[in-house]
Amino acid sequence: MKFLLVFDFDHTIIDENSDTWIVRCAPERKLPNGLRNSYQPGHWTEYMGRVFVYLGDNGIKEDEMKRTMTTIPFTAGMVDLLGFIGENKELFDCIIVSDSNTVFIDWILKAADFHKVFDEVFTNPAAFSSTGYLTVQHFHAHHCAKCPKNLCKRKVLKEFLDKQLERGVSYTQIVYIGDGGNDLCPVMFLKKNDIAMPRQGYTLDKKISQLAQSLSPVQCSVLVWSSAIDIMSYLKLLIKE
Repeated sequence: MKFLLVFDFDHTIIDENSDTWIVRCAPERKLPNGLRNSYQPGHWTEYMGRVFVYLGDNGIKEDEMKRTMTTIPFTAGMVDLLGFIGENKELFDCIIVSDSNTVFIDWILKAADFHKVFDEVFTNPAAFSSTGYLTVQHFHAHHCAKCPKNLCKRKVLKEFLDKQLERGVSYTQIVYIGDGGNDLCPVMFLKKNDIAMPRQGYTLDKKISQLAQSLSPVQCSVLVWSSAIDIMSYLKLLIKE
């Protein structure tokens, strides 16, 4: 009996968007209008690339970025939840699938000593160049019309499950914890025995509700959460069964 926990990162594990939080490093804590208005839907990664160039041009170094990023608050109850998962790792495999980047997630998890809770992190690869600029790339290419062009979370989840099956690992249940519009695609992939846990009042919650109203509900069960303590309560019931 083993369960797979799939977490989004921004507004799920942390209570903010890591990509917009980094703007606190910018001069006067804001971006020039031209840069702010250069975002095109579905091309967030390219936009963040331009933000990182702007920060680099303004002499913002790695250590300052790191200091800023590690002040992001965790979502209510999340520290308790991750502690609980860490104590029960023999029952839970735990992955992150996020449109953030490897550098930000790594900094934040390591600073709070939660990196050991997660078996794998799937997110956009980032690194500092020889000139000290942060660079970010697309996670992968895909053919899903519903998702941003750099990341289809359903594809990530499916490939992870296939790889685990090859290793002889299958899961009693998948628990998907997220908040955003790009979490709907993987939630649609979940089966009847699985459970989606959308954050209350956020886009994923609204989209799942809309599907139910239009009589094309998701296959899996749905349990809304507002504090990660709600998620922990569910997981405690799960391992008692």
